[in-house]
Amino acid sequence: MTGDRIKCNIVYSKLLTDVEDIMITEFDLPEGSIDIGVFTTQYDGVGYCAADEATKAANVEVVYIKTLYGAGAGLNDGQVFGVISGPTVSDVESGLRYIRDYAETKASIYSVNDDDSNLIYAQLVPKIGKYFSKTYGLPIGASIAFLFAPALEGIIGIDEALTVADVEVVKFFGPPTNSNLSGVIVTGTQSNCKTACEGFKKAIMDCVKDPVDY
Repeated sequence: MTGDRIKCNIVYSKLLTDVEDIMITEFDLPEGSIDIGVFTTQYDGVGYCAADEATKAANVEVVYIKTLYGAGAGLNDGQVFGVISGPTVSDVESGLRYIRDYAETKASIYSVNDDDSNLIYAQLVPKIGKYFSKTYGLPIGASIAFLFAPALEGIIGIDEALTVADVEVVKFFGPPTNSNLSGVIVTGTQSNCKTACEGFKKAIMDCVKDPVDY
């Protein structure tokens, strides 16, 4: 139903120990790290936020993460591929547990129509971890809103989010992304990032409800 939060599932989450040299080279693993966790989430944006969350809660690094391609339904269908590494097996295990918990219990995916065929991702990240800090040049602990939706709806939502909230654009993802979306990452105070999320959701729900102006 419109406005409902939709659960995200982990598609795969696997621990690989004492990996072969090709893995160490290709994923540029930190010195001494020979164990990795590989994962994919049902919706690609969730994978990025979950991976960043893991770097806050466990002694792990995100060594590779990428959206491979878009599927035909919803926000994507599990085509993000992520790799984390850590100095010990238990560190990587812990990181994978945090990724799964975040994806399944904290992901902010919402339905914007009655049959749940149109989904958006409006994630408030109150305090970012090492991955987002390194990737986007923000201080650890900064607040961001991670906003993605199908291409047209996303543009409408982004415009409204930037109108109603005092936030700064960190990265704009013009359509079509690899998963056929459009999106933006913005930063500001936690309160303003929350306002951006709410504005994004409302504008898209209004658009889906009344799609043609003229």
